[in-house]
Amino acid sequence: MLIREATAEDWPAIWPFFQRIVTEGETFTYPSDLTQDQGREWWLLPAPFRTVVAVDDAGTVVGTAKMNRNHMGNGSHIASASYMVDPQFAGRGVGRALCTYTVDWARAEGYRAMQFNAVVESNTAAVRLYESLGFQVIGTLPEGFRHPQLGYVGLHIMHLAL
Repeated sequence: MLIREATAEDWPAIWPFFQRIVTEGETFTYPSDLTQDQGREWWLLPAPFRTVVAVDDAGTVVGTAKMNRNHMGNGSHIASASYMVDPQFAGRGVGRALCTYTVDWARAEGYRAMQFNAVVESNTAAVRLYESLGFQVIGTLPEGFRHPQLGYVGLHIMHLAL
């Protein structure tokens, strides 16, 4: 698997699984009716931030991540990232590779920590992955997420010192 900078030409490959994940409404706080143009604007970040894609040996985009500072000003030393893996490639290490890549990026850029603001507590695969890479749940917003099947569930704030 190759992880490389995403380009505008990658968006048509990202959009189908991006739209599916957002529409299902189980893991992201994005509006479920997000348009393709809005999604592209929110996901393909301008420098100094980054968006990358994970590409398999056949050249298929199997996942994507975006990396940015979590806050501005006096909080700009904390990084954040978001990940989407095409569901048909789940369980193959794509999420782990993307998360590791973003942590390495944050370290190289001089960030002091990474913080994820809204990890849906029922997304146990993501929580386990992040914890396996050293992230800790430092707080949970009770009923902070309205899951389409489970009702109101918590939103974890997760942190990793770099």
